[in-house]
Amino acid sequence: MKKEVNAIPDDLRVNPGRRVDLRKDFDPGYTGGFSKKEDTEELLVQGLSRLAEQQDMLYAQNTYALLIIVQALDAAGKDSTIRHVMSGVNPQGVEVTSFKVPSTEELDHDYLWRTNRVLPRRGNIGIFNRSYYEEVLVVRVHPELLDHEQVPSHLKDKNIWERRFNEINCFENYVVDNGIIVLKFFLHVSHEVQKKRFIERINEPEKNWKFSAKDVHERKFRDAYMAAYQDMLNATSTPHAPWYVIPADHKWYTRLAVTAIITDTLDRLKLSYPVVSSEDKKALLAAKEEMEGEDGQGIVKKKKS
Repeated sequence: MKKEVNAIPDDLRVNPGRRVDLRKDFDPGYTGGFSKKEDTEELLVQGLSRLAEQQDMLYAQNTYALLIIVQALDAAGKDSTIRHVMSGVNPQGVEVTSFKVPSTEELDHDYLWRTNRVLPRRGNIGIFNRSYYEEVLVVRVHPELLDHEQVPSHLKDKNIWERRFNEINCFENYVVDNGIIVLKFFLHVSHEVQKKRFIERINEPEKNWKFSAKDVHERKFRDAYMAAYQDMLNATSTPHAPWYVIPADHKWYTRLAVTAIITDTLDRLKLSYPVVSSEDKKALLAAKEEMEGEDGQGIVKKKKS
């Protein structure tokens, strides 16, 4: 991808140790110097093509895995971003998991259990549409949910969120130490654009299914959510598992930024196709010679003496 796109990761990355302020440091309407969608279309095509090549090598090499976590408020564009960015890759090597309200079985386990069991295998890309970070976001905004998790009363103290931040950091460090690369995206949508998208969902019948009255109710807690997101970013953006705050008011820029960050990250892995041994190479050439000696019926012709 072109030089101006490769600069995106540094612009949007929450550097470890940096204290960010979502209101001051990140503009949901930011477009990286591009004025309209048409300016980015060629770059996005190039990026998606590059991602398809990288995923093919990732799958063939079977050494690393990539875990992509996407968090956002409703109507920020999580689903459409995942769909567009992964449009050119081989579905055999990609698995998207959407985490809804925990089931009874999930609530009977620790809060990392349901995500831990669906981590991507080596060679694969796993995408979490929401994740264990809900445990320091929605549960923090609505602490009564801790009762459903059956957390012992003495652990529901003022230090619970700090403990969970530390637990998540340790978990991600363990994951990375086992060859799973972790990328985390917070799609940052403004209050005004979220409202506009909600109204579109109501006005357009084919989008009615996306809307719930609960979405409007949750808008009342926006300030609490923004505070929770800010604490989460400051506490859990680490060298091994960084957070990126992606402007989400313009979906075309959201897709370009996410694509650029993923391809830049995979480039750093120096992926390559496996090289076969000399013995395996000889076997391949022998197989080729045998097939080239077949007649039209697949029968190997006898060599002339």
